[in-house]
Amino acid sequence: MTSAQMQLTGFKVTNFRSVKDSGWIDAAEITALIGTNESGKTNLVVPLWKLNPAKEGEIKLIADAPRKDYNAIRQAKSKPVFITARFTLTDALAQQVAATAGVPAKEVQEVEVSRDLGGQRYVHFPKAKSSPTVAKSEVSNLLQAAKTEITGLQPADDADGTRKTNAVAAIDKAAALMSKMADGLKTAELDQVKAAIDPAVSKDAGAASVIAARYNQLIAVLAKAAQKAGKPGANDSAPARKLVMDNLPVFVYYTTYGNLDSEIYLPHVIEDLKRTDLSGKSEARARTLRVLFDFVRLKPEEILELGKDWNEQQGKPNEAQIQALNEKKKERSVLMQSAGTELTKKFRDWWKQGEYRIRFEADGNHFRIWVSDDKRPEEIELEGRSTGLQWFLSFYLIFLVESKAAHNGAILLLDEPGHSLHPLAQKELSKFFDHLAQSNQIVYTTHSPFLIDADHLDRARNVYFEDDGYTVASPDLRAGPVAAQSKSVYAAHAALGLSMCDSLLQGCRAVVVEGQSDQFYLSAIKNVLIAAGRFKPTREVVFVPTSGAKAIKVSAAILGGRDDDLPIVLCDGDSAGVNLAKALKEEMYSAVPDRVLMASEFNGTQHGEIEDLFPKSFLAPIIDRYLRGPHDHPFVATDAAGAIIPQVKAYAAKHGITLVDGWKVDVARLVKARLAEAVSQGSGWAHSLDSWERLFARLAGQVSPEPELKPIVVGPKTAVPS
Repeated sequence: MTSAQMQLTGFKVTNFRSVKDSGWIDAAEITALIGTNESGKTNLVVPLWKLNPAKEGEIKLIADAPRKDYNAIRQAKSKPVFITARFTLTDALAQQVAATAGVPAKEVQEVEVSRDLGGQRYVHFPKAKSSPTVAKSEVSNLLQAAKTEITGLQPADDADGTRKTNAVAAIDKAAALMSKMADGLKTAELDQVKAAIDPAVSKDAGAASVIAARYNQLIAVLAKAAQKAGKPGANDSAPARKLVMDNLPVFVYYTTYGNLDSEIYLPHVIEDLKRTDLSGKSEARARTLRVLFDFVRLKPEEILELGKDWNEQQGKPNEAQIQALNEKKKERSVLMQSAGTELTKKFRDWWKQGEYRIRFEADGNHFRIWVSDDKRPEEIELEGRSTGLQWFLSFYLIFLVESKAAHNGAILLLDEPGHSLHPLAQKELSKFFDHLAQSNQIVYTTHSPFLIDADHLDRARNVYFEDDGYTVASPDLRAGPVAAQSKSVYAAHAALGLSMCDSLLQGCRAVVVEGQSDQFYLSAIKNVLIAAGRFKPTREVVFVPTSGAKAIKVSAAILGGRDDDLPIVLCDGDSAGVNLAKALKEEMYSAVPDRVLMASEFNGTQHGEIEDLFPKSFLAPIIDRYLRGPHDHPFVATDAAGAIIPQVKAYAAKHGITLVDGWKVDVARLVKARLAEAVSQGSGWAHSLDSWERLFARLAGQVSPEPELKPIVVGPKTAVPS
């Protein structure tokens, strides 16, 4: 978990390039957007960057607006929103925002920040209560009734006649003002209407003035309506919204196109940095160069100026002029050495994979970057080193300079990071993300299986084109049109295959389960047991998800290998799981039936599934928040009602809630994220821990199954042991 005041939990892209509506994309400490080339992955991270860029990231309507809607958007006065990001506030910040808005902290714990293509930002608290309002028609009727009555009244004298004229004019003014307001008037709007009803109309009126009496009655009724509207809610508080914006994390975006070259021709740099029409690779390269010279704390023009030689057309230089030229070159050399030493130190503190030394050199019109390390002490141009080192150094400069003091909480957006690295280097990069995520959330795009952590497939989001040509994203790795499914998810399949191969070669113990949600649940349980010292595997236990009960037979056969050492199979206790277990024991597993396990053997629930390994008091609130059912009828599961999944389905059917494909995976992901903390801080887990320990002892082969009780024959009768 990072130390940022606001944690990104999800985002949605709309009306941006190839994206019409991406749908909500859940975000964790590390989020991987996977998909084929041209699937639109970049068009999901760039708008997130432009929500609050650390540097640059300007909105360019001609490039960012959907091409077919460009003309309409260009002419529209109000531009469409292109990015909405959802954040969770820390308790401290939530308390501060709540105090500013005068509302409970729970109403502002979650916030959504949006930006439109015109550059305007919006802050919205989705859980905040709406402030009470008064119907515009109600106030309009009050004004009309007062006007009608006053018009029909007979003034007592000439002063009262003037009072009558002024009263009707003031009521008309208030009605005209209110006609421009939306229905549902809030306190601030009612105050404007009241202000238009000038109290001076009835000032100094005598008791005999019926005009003043009726007018004062109108003022009193409007005051009561304003009280009915009540105080503003969190979404009406400009100071609360400003406090959110003041703490909004900055986004740092980097694409490989920005990799530095080893030799930089300064005149071209000076020209490119002045241009505003660059795009694509040229724009990315210019951005990295700008960052580089920011770090050196010199402009390219200054570096050129400090290194100038004497112009022979000016005649022969004197000693003072020669000395001045030498001093400038010496100053430039010292500046280059200082910048290289500083970058070397900071880069070593951040990148632990080697003791690299970096040196900057300016020579005439050229600026060079030299690199050496302990294994290769001779200096080599940056471009002569690995592409991986070029990527890391270039990205680090962007990260260091653009985020500056905010880099500890900056959110990193990496577009196809390390795609040119060797597969092993890509795997190292994936591990490096785990380290970096301790201080910075990361969202990255990739199509490489080596950059997808098979142990954390819950981080992956599937990016693909719908049939209408627009980009969408889904946590379901099998989502999308049939033609695109195999392509978009192939990288995840390959990552899983690579992980399995690595594990199998190292002698792991494979356990085949019915689906991805089972994999999430069991991986989370394994981590909890290991942390508690209740499970000490001698071999790694790997959970291999399949696409359902039917696919288990095929997966088990493949994993069995040439020695026919069949893997453990863990089946759900529903009817499909029971039938599968029976078939496996009678056929493929007839010689080793003890390797076919039922979840219901360990959760004590008839027909129980993997979900029933958890206390219902823990699982039900998570499912309730996911389903978002009626507030007055939350989802509650009981042990008496049996397995929890049928209870969920019955609840959803009763309240008209559609259980979308992959909903069990979504819930499993939420459970995995919260389980360790819940077990460490809560009570009532003893029974579950005991059940989990028994299950994992069986999965790891650390205990033999309990023998079936068989009758003992004594003479002609049969006795069964108690």
